[in-house]
Amino acid sequence: MSLNEIRKTLKGFEDKQKARELQRFFKTGPGEYGEGDIFLGIKVPVLRKIAKKYQGISVPEIEKLLHSPIHEERFLSLVLLTQAFVRSNDRAKKKLYEFYLKNTQYINSWDLVDTSAEHIIGAFLRDKSKKPLHSLARSRIPWERRIAIIATFTFIKQNDFNETLQIAKMLLMDKEDLIHKAVGWMLREIGKRDLQTEETFLEEHYTKMPRVMLRYAIEKFPDAKRKMYYKGEI
Repeated sequence: MSLNEIRKTLKGFEDKQKARELQRFFKTGPGEYGEGDIFLGIKVPVLRKIAKKYQGISVPEIEKLLHSPIHEERFLSLVLLTQAFVRSNDRAKKKLYEFYLKNTQYINSWDLVDTSAEHIIGAFLRDKSKKPLHSLARSRIPWERRIAIIATFTFIKQNDFNETLQIAKMLLMDKEDLIHKAVGWMLREIGKRDLQTEETFLEEHYTKMPRVMLRYAIEKFPDAKRKMYYKGEI
């Protein structure tokens, strides 16, 4: 299999109308978070199906896709990288983890982070020191901060909430809307598994939280309780 073959396959699914819609949705205009990103207009299920067809592609070829200016090629590369990570032994996993961290400048959209961070960064650090996540959470780059919090989804699924809560606290006053949403989402996921843990965190911090973060965190709460949080009556 060759990179040219993959790109030819992707071109076969190009949809210019959908591409225009995605460019608006992902805010690719001047000064927006996705400024200049290029879309082919390919839906995620199609990209995942293509990834299954080309699983086993070499890391150098994955890297070329990841460095592409085309959004769908970067997305596909991260699905392929995740597939490679799952199949790898411990030594190879370490190399893929390091490769991911060296290439975060290309993992520069919320969907790219969300499809990969927990499955590579979180999975690799599951039984190791979590200090790398704290370093990412302190990054000046918003996408690296999002990687830090989304990577903890791996731990949440194992009912281990400590790292998520620590990083959520670090990001509590973040200025980026996409970080607010990610932190709120992870707090909500904790609540699905242990509502008391989520509420204990919220009771301490909700009055200082950005509104979007709080809204995401309490999205599944009963209406009456949500209103109490919004009014500061908890």
